[in-house]
Amino acid sequence: MARILIIEDNPTNLQLMVYLLEAFGHTPLEAMDGETGLELVRRESPELILCDIHLPSLDGFGVARQLKSQPGLRAIPLIAVTALAMVGDRDRILSAGFDGYIAKPIAPETFVAQVEAFLPSTAASSSTPPQDATP
Repeated sequence: MARILIIEDNPTNLQLMVYLLEAFGHTPLEAMDGETGLELVRRESPELILCDIHLPSLDGFGVARQLKSQPGLRAIPLIAVTALAMVGDRDRILSAGFDGYIAKPIAPETFVAQVEAFLPSTAASSSTPPQDATP
């Protein structure tokens, strides 16, 4: 299962995402602002990052700029989880460096599958059993 960093300043949204990811066997890491999120990325090396756009101290666009400018971090998939849903918002978010987009409010019944679609193939998915690691 994957270690997934959630950068979200709304406690209710954060709690729901943590609950859903844990229920499917993933290990969520939590940050409530962009600066803390970047510190956790450097320290914990998650397989995936879920990031709100509107954050205190450093917004999601700033997080994307910093992550995608660093060779050791740019390969980590960065997914926007945001209420920005006006025409053009999705394209603006993706062109800012995000690798994907999940609209809020999240749908609990489909959220984990949406997240897992962005996981690198090396991270085990809850929809398939882990492969035996012995040669």
